[in-house]
Formats: sequence, structure tokens, C-alpha cells
Amino acid sequence: MFPFLSTSIVHLPDLITDLGLILITAAIAVLLFRIMKQPLVLGYLVAGFLASSEFDFFPTVKDVNSVKVWAEIGVIFLLFSLGLEFSFKKLVKVGGTASITAFTQIITLVTLGFFTGQFLGWSKMNSIFLGVILSISSTTIILKTFDELGVKSQKFAGNVIGSLIVQDIIAILMMVLLSTVAVSQQFSGMELVQSVLKLIFFLTIWFVVGIFFIPTLLKKAKHLLTDEMMLIISLALCLLMVIFAANVGFSPALGAFIMGSIIAETTQAEHIEHLVKPVKDLFGAVFFVSVGMLIDPNTLIEYAFPVAVLTLIVIFGQSISSTIGSLLSGQPLKQSIQSGMSLSQIGEFSFIIATLGTTLKVTSDFLYPIVVAVSAITTFTTPFMVKFAEPFSVFVEKKLPKRWVKRIQLYSSNTEEIKSLSNWQIVMRSYLTQVVLHSIIIVAIILLSSNFILPLVEDSKFGNAIAALITLIILSPFLWALSLRRVAVKQVQILLEQKKHYGPIIMLVLFRIALSLFYVGFILNTFFSAGIAAIAFLIAIGAYILFPKKLHAVYHKIEDHFMTNYNDREIKKENKRQNTLSPWDGHMTEFEIAKESNLAGKTLEELKIREQFEINIASIKRGEVVINIPLRTERLFPGDEISVIGTDKQVKEFKIYLDKNEIDVAEKVVETDIILQKLELKNRVCIGKSIRESQIRENTHGIIVGIERNGKRMLNPESHLILEESDILWIAGEKKKIAAFLRA
Repeated sequence: MFPFLSTSIVHLPDLITDLGLILITAAIAVLLFRIMKQPLVLGYLVAGFLASSEFDFFPTVKDVNSVKVWAEIGVIFLLFSLGLEFSFKKLVKVGGTASITAFTQIITLVTLGFFTGQFLGWSKMNSIFLGVILSISSTTIILKTFDELGVKSQKFAGNVIGSLIVQDIIAILMMVLLSTVAVSQQFSGMELVQSVLKLIFFLTIWFVVGIFFIPTLLKKAKHLLTDEMMLIISLALCLLMVIFAANVGFSPALGAFIMGSIIAETTQAEHIEHLVKPVKDLFGAVFFVSVGMLIDPNTLIEYAFPVAVLTLIVIFGQSISSTIGSLLSGQPLKQSIQSGMSLSQIGEFSFIIATLGTTLKVTSDFLYPIVVAVSAITTFTTPFMVKFAEPFSVFVEKKLPKRWVKRIQLYSSNTEEIKSLSNWQIVMRSYLTQVVLHSIIIVAIILLSSNFILPLVEDSKFGNAIAALITLIILSPFLWALSLRRVAVKQVQILLEQKKHYGPIIMLVLFRIALSLFYVGFILNTFFSAGIAAIAFLIAIGAYILFPKKLHAVYHKIEDHFMTNYNDREIKKENKRQNTLSPWDGHMTEFEIAKESNLAGKTLEELKIREQFEINIASIKRGEVVINIPLRTERLFPGDEISVIGTDKQVKEFKIYLDKNEIDVAEKVVETDIILQKLELKNRVCIGKSIRESQIRENTHGIIVGIERNGKRMLNPESHLILEESDILWIAGEKKKIAAFLRA
């Protein structure tokens, strides 16, 4: 009667049933963990354990090898997504604070991890991998925790995120070095140096070529690309770079990270990140579940002591080392402790590095489940560490000797002083950048020419000459830039006025010219015999001298195209600037007045925001108009974007106030034209007058947001306060007007 009921059962491949089991288990686990308000990564690890052969109460995964392939794809997309969020440009911008914090943490934990492994009787290779595994904090866990706790706008969060950027880059470098050490099974200094130089070479080439072509491609094809096409192109570019990285001997994860950071410089970065996120979440979930599948209860019981020891090392070692690093970089005590306690866990990079050791068969089987256990425990403790960091910092400040606290404050204040580089340092840095960058480009073009152009034409009568000519034509603008392009012009001119620097400057110029001639000779010697090469060399030099303006124009056209692509995202997008009143707790945060608001239409005087929350409104952006340092009579209107200056606590209270009075209030990305400037009152006519009488507001179109007096700090002082000669003021206002006031 119902023939379709008698059909034979269709057999599904194990890959499909395993994937279905993984996702169903993961869905249930993360739902439960969301209800319990715990990190979702923990849910994935638990799901992996439940789906593994170690747990017999549920169906188990049959084809573990296929799951490993899915997990490798998960690692690639995780690293691609991280690259989209943390570009190389951000690495340059994070500054010394984040770098010092990250380096202090990594050096401390690598050392602690290595000696702990030796203490536990593990092999050297296990100990090396352990040290690296324990040194990298989890970007995913920290960012999710910050979102859940709502602390992303607080001052310390910027240092934490900057530190994570530096850690991610160092982790990539350490993965390359670990691969070299694992293959050679010995610590060869020369091999490590070669690996680092090789990495720098390929990173530079990939980045320069990627920035030159990819943003242009996406920009030109923008009107043709649907979301589906954009997603496919993005993933294709990611996997293309993965293939390149693997072919030159690097980790596929490195290629994914590099392509992500290249695309991060395009105007389509946010859109692509949004499109890739579901793919990353899917494969990332499979990756974390696969990690959970490797949890062996028997191994954990056997190695319970190492797990406990390593957990304590991660929590306390990372917290203390990051706090010390943050203090060394000049951050105040409170922000340093908050930064340190936020970085006290390990996560995705630790799994990836542990997987690398397993794949290369240089680490023991017990290391992976131990790392997973430590990561699970520290993931669980992270929200509590972040939450209790502020009260703990207050407790520490009370318990420390007063002279220690005062010295920390003084050191923090002094490190915030603007320290300009000397003219000679600027010149040397510019010349070094010029030489290294163009040398890498020139060597790369020579290698590509000898491997791809020469084989195509070498069978013809003048094959070598054609190949050499093509190579020289392509290289000519870069050779001109290496030898003759002027850099740090102002500083060089100042140094030339001092006779003692005349010789070194001339030597730097001659060195660049000699290096360019060496590359020309190297090219010709590659394609010709010595005699012919000498004649061709003279001809090339003659052409080089005859057409300098043409080469100049071509190079600048190339450079302008690169810089346009490099800066296009920032030009077309308003950047969020969180100006900080270091080493104070005060900082600048931006909010938007919602379309329906009880505050709309009222003047600042009526709202009494300054009196209620002790914060200052630094600017109001209304459409294309920016009102810097608004008067009391200024009204707020729906859609206004306001910048306020205050402490974390004051800003938090103000946000609660906005939430109560506004619908759909949100922090907004705003670019302001105001700055925070430090001013010492020595020999100023305003000494002895009140802030209101001093006319500083009128003269600078700014407001005094802080005063340092005899080692004490006053944030947002009252207008009737009398100014004294020893006072140090912090003024928020328009850059040009403050500069004019300082010159007066």
C-alpha cells in the first residue's frame, strides 16, 4: 500500500553523521552554558568530550581523521578572522605600552613553562612547547568576556586588546621557530636566524603585494559583487594564501592570518568580517569540539598534579607578569592590575601550538589533554578575574606602602611625557626602512624573474637579454628609490648644518647607491657572462642617469597607489579615538543621543550633566557640524554624537543615565578634532586667578579637565578653583588654538 516504506535504508557517509553528531552535541552544550552564563568555548570542549569514545552514554564519532580535517579548516578560518580584526597597521599603532606588556608576559611565561616542564621530568621538546603554550592569552575568550561584562569602553581594555595584537604576531613567529626546531631536533642559532629572515622576507612581500592589488580589486569590482560573491572571493583569497604559505614551508595558519590582515586594510573589511563570521563560527566550533574529543579522563587523573600546577602558573604567572609589564610601560597601578588579571588564561593559540607539536610528532601524547584541561579551567576563571580586578586593585593600592604608590604614580606620569626622537635617530630609522623594504622587493623580483620569466624566453636567440631587460625595467623605479629617493629631508638638512654629521650622511647616501649598483650587477651577472654583463652594466647605468625624472614619476605613482590602498579604509571611515588622560583614570568616550530621548531639546545647563556626574562634554557632532567645547546654552538634539571625559566609574554612571532616558542608545564611532594637552603654569599670567577668571576657556576654546598639584590630582575641577604656580593643567580643546595659547 505504501511502497515507499519498503525502500532500503540509504547509508550516510560517516563524515555526515559525525558532523551532525558534533553540531547537535555542541548546540545542546552551548545552550546550557549560555543559560549558566559561562564562556561558550567551555561548552564546545564539553561537547567534544561527550562525542568522544571516552564517553559511552552517547553516540560517538566514528571517523576521527575526517574530524581532524574539519578542525584544520577551523584553525584556518579562526586565524583568518583574527587577521581581519587585528591588522598590521594596528600593530604599529598599539605603541610601547601594549608591546612591553606582551613581551614581559611572554618572556616570563616561556621561561616559567620551560623550567616547570623540566621540574616535572618532561623532555626538552615538551618543555619548550609547554612554555610557548602557556605564554599566549586567548583573544577569543577575552573579547567575549569583555562583551559580556560590558567593560570594552574602559581604559584598561585598550591596553589588553593592544597586548593581544602583539601576542598574536609573536605567536605566529614562535610557531615558525618551533617548526624549525622540531624538524632539526636541535637548537641551531643559524637556522633560527634564517627562519626569522625568511619569515620577514615573505611577510613583507605578501603584505606589499597584497595591499597593492587586493584593495584595488575589491574596489573596482564592488558594484558587481553580491554578498555571496564577496564571501566566495574572500575565502578563495584566504585559501590561496594558505597554499602559498604551505608551499614555502610555513604553517597554513600563517597564510590565513596574513590574508586576513591584508583584507583588514580594505574598505570592505567590516563587510567581509560580517560575512565570514558564520563560517568561522561553524568551523571554529568543530575545532574546539575536536579539542574536547582529545580529553582523556584517565590521563587527567594521572596528570592531575601537573594540571593543577600549570593552572596556577597561568593564572598567577600571566597576571603578575602582565601587571609588571604594564607598570613598566607607564600605566597607572589600577589599569595595570586590571590588564594583568584580564590576560590570565590560554586558549585557541595554545591549542594550535599543541596541535603543531602533535602533528610534528615531537611532543608526548599527554601534553595535549593537559593543555585542554588548563585552558578549560582558566576559561572558567577569566570572567571572575576581570570582574574582581578593580576591587582588587583598590585593595592593593591601600595595602602597598604610600611611598611605593607615590613612586608608581610619579613614574607613570613621567613616562607619559612626549619623548621626541633625535634627528639622527629619525634619519637612521628612515634610511634603514628604505634599504630593507626596497631590498626585499628587488630580491623578490629578481627571484621571480629568474624562475618564471627566464624559462619562457631562454630558448630564443636573445632570451637572456630579453629577460634581463624586462627585469631591469620592472626594477628601475625601485632601484631609483633605493639609491636616490630623499627621506627625512628636514632632519637631514638640520644634520648637514652641523659639520660633524656631514661625513656620516654622505656615507649613508653612498651606501645606498653602492647597494643599488650591486643589485644591477647581480641581475646582469645572472643572465649574462662576465664580459657581456660588464658592457650591459655600463649601458644600464647610463640609462639610469639619463631618465631620473621619469623613474621618479613612475615610483611615486606606484607609491601613491600603495598608500591610497593602505589608508583608504581610514580616509572613508570615521575612526574611534579613545583619548586618554594618562596617567589618570579619565578618558574620552563617545555616545549617541537616540532618536527618541528625554534629553533631546534641553540645554546642557538644564541637564546639569557636569554637576550630576562630574564629567565634561568635550564635543557635540551634529551631522557634518562639530561643536567643540560646547557652551552651557547648547542644546542636545536627536542623533547628536557627544564625547565625554571622565573616569571609568563616571562614564559608566553616565551610560546608565542615558539608558534610562534614551531608547536604542549605543556607543558610536566618532572622530573628534580636539586633543588633550598638558600645560605647566610656570610664569603664566593666570596664576592666582580662578579657572573662570583665567580666560583659558575663551583663549583656547577648551576646558580644564584635570589639575596636578603637589602630587595630587583633581579631575574636572570646579571653575572657582584658584590656579597656583606649581599646577600642571590638562586642557581639552582644539589643537590649533591650544598650540597658539602655549606659544603666547
